[in-house]
Amino acid sequence: MTELTQLGGRAPIPTNPDSAVLERAPNPHPGSLYLARFTAPEFTSICPVTSQPDFGVLVLDYAPKDWIVESKSLKLFLQSFRNHGAFHEDCTLAVAKRVIEAIAPTWLRIGGYWNARGGMPIDVFWQTGAPPEGLWLPDQGVATYRGRG
Repeated sequence: MTELTQLGGRAPIPTNPDSAVLERAPNPHPGSLYLARFTAPEFTSICPVTSQPDFGVLVLDYAPKDWIVESKSLKLFLQSFRNHGAFHEDCTLAVAKRVIEAIAPTWLRIGGYWNARGGMPIDVFWQTGAPPEGLWLPDQGVATYRGRG
């Protein structure tokens, strides 16, 4: 098993996404096609222009290959965006690309459902390609914008 340095002990919130360590563990079911989902309902970052906080929901779906994402390290990585200035598009894709770098999944998609900024929500969607045949893809479960409720 890969040595996990953050799970089971105290781990400070990284000061920025570049310093965050995203850890992985062996896939307990290699060769099986399945979907793993992480939902971050209180994702926050900072507008790079106004320095005002931005809030959104990130839904990360992936089909593991050899590795799975260790959830505590993912939480710490996501928390590292709290004081990070970036546009919604950058934050959303940066999260997806770091996960890909860490675990090289069979397939990945991310939905970034951002609360309104200046009266307009900005939702960002990205995936690595067409989903593998036979992979069950549930709806991401986030309402289209009407106050997100």
